[in-house]
Amino acid sequence: MAALTDRTIAFLVAPEGTEQVELTEPWQAVERAGGRPVLVSTDSGEVQAFNHLDKGDRFPVDRTTGQADASEFDGLVLPGGVANPDFLRTKPEAVAFTRSFFDQGKPVAAICHAPWTLVEADVVRGRKMTSWPSLRTDLRNAGANWVDEQVVVDTAAATSLVTSRNPGDLPAFCAKLVEIFADARG
Repeated sequence: MAALTDRTIAFLVAPEGTEQVELTEPWQAVERAGGRPVLVSTDSGEVQAFNHLDKGDRFPVDRTTGQADASEFDGLVLPGGVANPDFLRTKPEAVAFTRSFFDQGKPVAAICHAPWTLVEADVVRGRKMTSWPSLRTDLRNAGANWVDEQVVVDTAAATSLVTSRNPGDLPAFCAKLVEIFADARG
């Protein structure tokens, strides 16, 4: 397994609406690889995760988007859930935080509905990527080359981008994000 020793990975989520398994499984993968995950949200306190439409667990926020800076991190994970990226894309600080990883050439991983935040950050043009199927038209309209694959890695630009479609893709998504984040030059 690739090592993330001495790597700090930001997980950006809304105060409510993150798909719990899309937060917890990548988080655990980062920890197992020796990395340090940090929960970033627009508000301090705790975030409410969901198991589809049912409330799941609550998780403590480590930093707010107003306190966090991409230069402090080695990569960014964007979990899905319908409400999560829909909320984040309406918050300028969250969009700017996301875009700053691309500006700094740091790897980003997004699953399910999370690419909505990437569309708002205007970082998908010319990228090969996947997502939950309902985002296909949005991603294509924003200039992405959308494909229906379990996990897609686009390394054509300075920022490596890992995307997956849904919770069923988590094993492949987690393995690939750890590999790409470990290979990234910081």
